[in-house]
Amino acid sequence: MLPTLFLSHGSPMTALSDTPARDFLRGLGGLLPRPEAILVASAHWETQAPMLNAPPRNDTIHDFYGFPKELYTLHYTPPSAPALAEQVAQGLRAAGFAAGIDAGRGLDHGTWVPLMLAYPRAEIPVVQLSVQSHLGPAHHLALGAALAPLRAQGVLVVGSGSFTHDLRRFRRGMPEIDAPEAQDVTAFSDWMDEKLRAGDVAALLDYRRLAPFGAEEHPTEEHLLPLYVAMGAAGPSAAVKRLHSSTEYSFLRMDAYEFG
Repeated sequence: MLPTLFLSHGSPMTALSDTPARDFLRGLGGLLPRPEAILVASAHWETQAPMLNAPPRNDTIHDFYGFPKELYTLHYTPPSAPALAEQVAQGLRAAGFAAGIDAGRGLDHGTWVPLMLAYPRAEIPVVQLSVQSHLGPAHHLALGAALAPLRAQGVLVVGSGSFTHDLRRFRRGMPEIDAPEAQDVTAFSDWMDEKLRAGDVAALLDYRRLAPFGAEEHPTEEHLLPLYVAMGAAGPSAAVKRLHSSTEYSFLRMDAYEFG
């Protein structure tokens, strides 16, 4: 039975930059049994209702601008898995979600950046799942729970987002990538780690009210919601293990967790 994962994918430059998070992702594939397929709930695909991608070919979406030209030359094109996408959509509908299929969308950088590092040969079929940022953590925990049967089929369920994600801070100036971590980022991340290890789902669902600086670290929720998908898919009694923790630009936590 495969675990589920939450990965902080960071800036698109994670694909190229020499950072601890990139080093971790490059070794991730060797930590796990080889999956039959991978399903990624990506913070960079927001829709009104859950959607799964099933294009003829998983094209690479460069959904960013202003980065070095080298980044736009990167392509990650693992096989698409339309049969798996349809199976998942049917399972979500049975669980009460109005799920659909997008036969034209490829993979955004929330998916291809971490997978390019973890599984560089691009041989494993990949399906991407959207998030509904207007519906909050409880919705995504339930969404993940509906994905739980995939684990027995050898499908690796991944939530790809960011443990903290207040990009408004870039307006104050661009810090060095290895700048010391801000105190509020530490306080929030320590609280989240404590509640995750304790299995305190009620507190985690109410993080915006209970966590120190909860709403400040996530002005919008799309980058934390994939965490709840991974939690839900693992089940309520899953063991929790932090696989990686580092910080970039003083405020962007790159933590990764395993559930299962």
